[in-house]
Amino acid sequence: MLVAVSWQVAVDGPLLGVDRWTRHAVREGRHGLHSTLLNHLGAALSDLGGSVPAIPVLLAGGALAAWRSYRAGVRRWWSPVAVAVLTAGLIPLLVVPAKAWFARPGPFGVPLAPDQWGWYPSGHTATATLSYGVAALLVGRTLGARARWRLDAAAALLAAGVGLGLVWSDYHWLLDVVASWCLGALVLWALVRWLPHGRPRSAPDSPSDRA
Repeated sequence: MLVAVSWQVAVDGPLLGVDRWTRHAVREGRHGLHSTLLNHLGAALSDLGGSVPAIPVLLAGGALAAWRSYRAGVRRWWSPVAVAVLTAGLIPLLVVPAKAWFARPGPFGVPLAPDQWGWYPSGHTATATLSYGVAALLVGRTLGARARWRLDAAAALLAAGVGLGLVWSDYHWLLDVVASWCLGALVLWALVRWLPHGRPRSAPDSPSDRA
């Protein structure tokens, strides 16, 4: 889906009609409801995708997971910190070059300034999806199944809320947000698949074990 959406954005394809239809529908709904509360909520949700607070939450999740792993006697207990730091550095490496290459104008259609990045994909959505998702993944690996499910659900709701808040507030096209959700999901899938499972440190062999 990420490839298809990116291709349509690159060639200004017919799929972008979804963006225009969605923006028109959201604008009509916003004007019809005329709710200050919803408008403030949309802006607040959008702000959750900023580097602050998302990156501090990511790093704190890595630190908490490392501390819990250390207490549990896990080999390479420090690896969650490394994963969190690498994820924080990976986000701009994935988003900024894509924004510069696609150079997509925002919903208001104002041409980009020479020193301005484009709107595709959504940086706030990617930051939220990866920061909250990876934090939940790292901490969840140190918890039971029920707590892990709750953390994953909370991270998914935050990522969804940020994206919807951006669309509601007319900060981004819908496909900008969808692309970043897909990008974040791919990175999280890779981490779930390839991140090694922590194991407790082996205790010294007892005499009976050596017999």
